[in-house]
This record gives sequence, structure tokens and C-alpha cells, in this order.
Amino acid sequence: MSALLLSAWFGHLRVLQILVNAGAKTNSVNKNSHNLLHCAAQRGHLRVMKFIVEDLEDVRLDKKDKMGRTALHLAAEKGQVEVVEFLLALGSSHSIKDKEKNMALHLAAMNGHADVLQKLLEVGVDPDDKNAEGMTSLHLAAEGGHNDCIHLLLEAGCEVNAQTQKQMTCLHYAALNGYVDMAKTFLGAGIQTDALNYEKNMALHLAAMNGHADVLQKLLEVGVDPDDKNARQQSPLHIAAEHGRQDIAELILMAGVNLKLTDKQGKTSLDVAARGNHITLADMIIKADRFYKWEKDNLNSDSDSWITERLTFKQDHRLETQHIRSVIWRLATKYLKANEWKKLAHYWKFTEAHIRAIEHQWTGTKSYREHGHRMLLIWLHGAIMAGDNPIKGLYEGLVGIGRSDLAESIRKQANADSPASPRRCSAM
Repeated sequence: MSALLLSAWFGHLRVLQILVNAGAKTNSVNKNSHNLLHCAAQRGHLRVMKFIVEDLEDVRLDKKDKMGRTALHLAAEKGQVEVVEFLLALGSSHSIKDKEKNMALHLAAMNGHADVLQKLLEVGVDPDDKNAEGMTSLHLAAEGGHNDCIHLLLEAGCEVNAQTQKQMTCLHYAALNGYVDMAKTFLGAGIQTDALNYEKNMALHLAAMNGHADVLQKLLEVGVDPDDKNARQQSPLHIAAEHGRQDIAELILMAGVNLKLTDKQGKTSLDVAARGNHITLADMIIKADRFYKWEKDNLNSDSDSWITERLTFKQDHRLETQHIRSVIWRLATKYLKANEWKKLAHYWKFTEAHIRAIEHQWTGTKSYREHGHRMLLIWLHGAIMAGDNPIKGLYEGLVGIGRSDLAESIRKQANADSPASPRRCSAM
């Protein structure tokens, strides 16, 4: 940087004039090939620019730097709206592309400068023009999370379904980065929800992969199929299971999915969760599977509205179930023998896949205690959703596997420990 370039960079007009009068070379550039106009433009020094344009000779408005960028590019990139107006009024070309095929419009959108974007759109810049990566200004604004720019570009008629060279749509970028308001905007603009990117992922898969539950919920609300698969034949639930994302899994399970779907390796989402040792998530899937079956068998149930209001597949930490959960804990860790939890599981119609997924967990030679506890909590979830009395169900189950002694002991203990409140007992 020469003294002349520094004076332009910092906006010192008087110093610049003194240097010019002293014979400084006005065509000097720095290592990035930035000349006086480049330096002043990106810093927003309008008075200096006016002096350069009006008083110096051989000034080229569209001189390019090493990146192929003009003063207009740099002003747009830095959000210098007054400089952009000034250069456009002088006739600076808005259609020149840099080495990455970006116009000034692309750089303004990329950096979220809505006021600059507005000025460029007013002079007729094509909003659908693509850069070297096949990205329009709308893609760049979406990738950066710049909602004001997105609204401007959509109003200007930018193609909402355009895809980049990697086949990314704007909705893919919203899902990838968790921009829920942006996703709402694009969905309202009629964006295609089932477009596949270069990895054959829809926006739904990217939301699941990156843990953006709010975006995923919005996609489910507009009717995106939660059973859609990507190139690895993974549904969003497979992805949630692989990454252990409980919030994502909860949303998908609440939406209702086909739990028998398999990926390229022939694994269900339950298999994937068990393999990754995502215990709570595996239990959520088993709860959902049992609930779906119960729901199918009880289509005419009068308790639908109550169930919808109370339904969740997450771990139960409610005060009203604390007592029965403590009974279950004691039963699993102190009284049930090694294979008795499996007998109970079969009695309550747990499938072999359910039992296999629970048994996949290994915590040592006493793993059966943890397995039994998990199975009992999953069973309890179903009993509560069905409106059954858990103590009665527990008693019948123990009798059913030939442990009448234990059943009677549990019943007496439960009745002795339970609060006197009729409301509490009925909730149990």
C-alpha cells in the first residue's frame, strides 16, 4: 500500500490531494491489484471517490482487481449503498462477473446487504443469473440466512426452485442451517419439497441429519412424507437413529411412520438405534411400534383426544407415575431373575426385534437388570396410553409367567406404598 492508496483507504481527502499535487502515481495498485477507486469504494469514502472520478485523469470505473472485481463489486460486498448508487449513476457496469462468476448482485446477497440489493435490482440486474457454482443470488442469501434479501429477491421474481451444480435448492440450505423462518418463506412461495441434492437428500433428510427439529416440524406440517428415503435408503428416522437425535425422532414418531422400512444394509431404524447404543431412542421406537399396534386395534376408542393430548415417546419423568416407576425399578433390579424379563416381554407381546434391540445393550454380567427395567418402562408407557391399571397389569403379567409369589408381594407393596388419594390411584 503506497501513501496514496492509504489516504484513499482511510478517506483522507486532503492528504490525497497533497500527494497528487506532489506528483504521486495515481495508477498505483496494491498486491491485490486494488487501485484508488477500489480502496475508497469498499470503505465507503464518497468524497474521495468524487475527487478521483472528477479530478484525476484516465480513471476506469470498471477496472478489475486480481479477483476480477470492480469497485462496484467491492462496494456491494461491503454494503456501501451510497457508493453503489454513485457508481451506477456514473455508468459502472452491473453485469461484470469476477473470477468466480459473481456479479455485484451475488456479493450483496451473499453478505446480506438488502439496501444494496434493492438498488441493483432497480437497474435491471437479472436475479436468476448464476455464478460458477450454479448459485443464484437467492441461493447465496439462503445459505447466509439473510431473510430481508430473500424477500426482496422473491418479490423481484427470482426462481424459487432453481438448483445449484450440487442440486441444492434454497430449501436445502434452510434445512441444512436450521433457518425455520426462511423455510416458512420458501414453503409459502411454493418451493418443491421433494427435490434431491447431489447426495440424494431432500430438505427433510438434511434437517434430521443436522438436528433442526423446528425446520423438520414445519416440513411435516406441510405434508412432506416422513418415510421418504435418500441414496442410502435411509428414512429421516434412520438418520435420527444413527445420530441419536431424540427430538427429531419424537417428531417423526408422532407423525406416524413405517417402522419396518430398511436401509441399504437391511436395517430398520430400531436396528440402527440399538447398534449405535442410543438406548433411549431405541426405547422410543419400541414404544411407538407398540402404540401404533394398539391404536390400530382400537380405532373406535373414545380416548383418542386424551391420548393425542398426552402422547409422547420420550422418557417419563412425571410426578403422577413416580410411584409405579419406583415399583418397576425395584422389581427389575431386585426380584426378577435373569430370563424372567424376557418371559414378561413375550407375555405382553413384545416382538423378537424389540427384545433383540433391548438385549443389544451390554453393561456387564448383570445387564439383564437394565434390560428388564427398560422393558417394563416401555410396557408402562403402553399401559398408561391404553388407560389400563399398571399395578393390575403387572400383577397379571407376573402370574402369567408363574411368579404368583412375586405378583402378590408386588401388589401388597404397591398398595401399602401408594398414596391414599383416589385420583392418584386411578392415574396409576
